[in-house]
Amino acid sequence: MDSRTKPGALGILVDAVVGNVALDSPEMGAVFERLRIHAPERAAFTEKVRRHQGELTRLQRRERELGVLFSSARELAELRDIDALLGRLVSRAHEMMGTDVTYLSEFDPATRELNVRKTVGSVTAQFQHLRVPPGMGLASQIANSRSPQWVRTYQDWAEGEHETRIDDAVAGEGIVSILGVPMLTEGHVLGVLFAATRTEHIFTPEEIAVLSALADHASVVLQTASTLERVRQSEDEARAALDRLTEYLRVRDRSTVVHQELIEALLVGGGFDQVAGTLSTALGRTVTIVDRDLRPVSAPQSTSATTPLVLPSKVLQAVTTSRTTGHCVRVDDPETPVVAAITAGELYFGAVLISDGEAELGPVDERTIERAAQVGALLVLQQNAVADADLRARVELVADLLDPAPERRRDLERRARAQNIALAALDTVVLLSVPADDRATTARAATGFVGQHGLVGEHAGMVVAVLTATAPSDLVTDLRDYLRETLHGPVLAITTPTAESPDVLPARFESGLRTARLLAALGTTDAAVSTDAYLPYALLFDTDARTLNAFIDEAIGAVRAYDTRKSADLLETLRAFVRNEASPTKTARALNYHTNTILQRLDRLKTLLGDDWRSDEHLFRISAAVRLDELRTQ
Repeated sequence: MDSRTKPGALGILVDAVVGNVALDSPEMGAVFERLRIHAPERAAFTEKVRRHQGELTRLQRRERELGVLFSSARELAELRDIDALLGRLVSRAHEMMGTDVTYLSEFDPATRELNVRKTVGSVTAQFQHLRVPPGMGLASQIANSRSPQWVRTYQDWAEGEHETRIDDAVAGEGIVSILGVPMLTEGHVLGVLFAATRTEHIFTPEEIAVLSALADHASVVLQTASTLERVRQSEDEARAALDRLTEYLRVRDRSTVVHQELIEALLVGGGFDQVAGTLSTALGRTVTIVDRDLRPVSAPQSTSATTPLVLPSKVLQAVTTSRTTGHCVRVDDPETPVVAAITAGELYFGAVLISDGEAELGPVDERTIERAAQVGALLVLQQNAVADADLRARVELVADLLDPAPERRRDLERRARAQNIALAALDTVVLLSVPADDRATTARAATGFVGQHGLVGEHAGMVVAVLTATAPSDLVTDLRDYLRETLHGPVLAITTPTAESPDVLPARFESGLRTARLLAALGTTDAAVSTDAYLPYALLFDTDARTLNAFIDEAIGAVRAYDTRKSADLLETLRAFVRNEASPTKTARALNYHTNTILQRLDRLKTLLGDDWRSDEHLFRISAAVRLDELRTQ
């Protein structure tokens, strides 16, 4: 061989190996001639070169595939948009496989459907949104078997279940051959990656391997997406839990401050106004506190403190429910949506009424309202305890003031001063006659009403008010009206004449007690009277009701019986005659009758009362009976 031609021959041989020169080309024939390679060696050489060309082609393709896989791996590590990454993977698979249509179906574990999520090369909307029911189509078979599968002609595929909607979508896309590989993670199916052609195609093991590698990448993407979604959910839940905890701690801290202020109101005597003000500031709502009779004990300035509130029936029912449960109750009422009863065991003292507001009340706020109601109950018990102690002291003082025994009247000046009352200012005794069961309530109510104008206590079966000279002139009238409204029943108020000094008070009380007994005998239970009007009769009859009524019946009973029998008014004529100095003329003028008419009636009275009924002694008894009868019927 000529060495000068050798490089040229070697270059042609190298070009033949890499595929730049065909093995049956004239150039190769000239090389074989030049190298004196005969037919047998030529055939062997050609076969070897073809094998090397095939291997080189395979390696080149493998290089491209690995390049794509490495690119996908880098994108997987760098890209955070899961949807975009899946789209990129499907596009890479489409490029590598060289198929007409490439798509990814995601597995829904809840419905067990396979839903097309990403497509490349698809032209129909029906295929791009295809949903494969469980057990149907090639996709379900791949998912169930967890292994790659392919079909040469899908329309002729008979190994699985066809479904009309799937077949129509595949036919509409013009797909003939399909290769599918599962996307798995820890044995669980995440989806299926498909490569399809619109002409018949036999998929090689290398193609299956490449698509499987990309499916593995897609699996990582979906698994990462699932993990990231769980992480996001966990973060959201943790953030929400932290927000709830932060809000709870904020509300709890606020509630703690409110509780401290409520306890302070109890300890320092701030009263219901401080409780309502503290609660109102904390809740951002108007707070009204009422007693058991629905009278406001702490309310906005526009609300009357003496007039009971008129509440809807549903609010009243909610208060009743709160009394039973011990918790605040929400009400479907725009004015008072939340109430809490003020109770201590079986005792009911009133309620806390919460108005509507902008901020929603939470469980901690409800506990705060309940705590305010409890503090309110403690305030009532505290006030009652103080009032009871004060009442006992006043009762003892009143009893000693009204008892003439010298040993009980010692140290009255100091004890009266302890009640902020000047002993010398006490000058009027008022007896309040009520049923025995109402005396304690009457004494407590009268004490609050009288205030610094006197002392109130129970003595000798009566509620007694000893008033000062500075008391308003209409205090007794107002006090009786207040007690009648409080007790919802009759109240007999007996006022005695003014006492010149505290030493006269026992005598004034004894006079009032006689009058009370007289009125009880007459059946009078609801009136405001003075002892002066009843003094003569009280001295005569004292407490003997039987004797008193017998005296009236004996003196004028015949006249009353006549009027009843004849439907006459002879008793009225007798009353006018007594009131007008036993003068027929004055009686006729008072009744607007003629004098002769009065004289005729007086003759009838003579027949009923006796011939001497106008004598001094008889007329005195008749006059007394007439007056007592009038008092009895008032």
